[in-house]
Amino acid sequence: MRLSNDQIQVIRQAATSAFGQGTSVWLFGSRVDDAKKGGDIDLLVCPQVRTPAHGSDPQQTLMQKIKMLTLLERQLGERKIDVVVEHPQDLRPIVEVAHNTGIQLL
Repeated sequence: MRLSNDQIQVIRQAATSAFGQGTSVWLFGSRVDDAKKGGDIDLLVCPQVRTPAHGSDPQQTLMQKIKMLTLLERQLGERKIDVVVEHPQDLRPIVEVAHNTGIQLL
């Protein structure tokens, strides 16, 4: 995995700050492969499962994602970071790839 311990800690803190306790984060893509060079940081964020009463608010999710990206930019500097937010019963192929090939950071 091509992230430093400090970078991993920053990612963990940003995810928890933006999405709350119980959030998990997966690193996937080229940064998982030690043999590759460069590349963006691809993250899958899995917020704690909400009860049906809370529902899923796309605007709130977008604001949380922006908050996380802002925190990451402040701490890690300007770099290409992709954040995918997983939703309950998410069947998107990118989510499956992230879980199958990624490394859980939080």
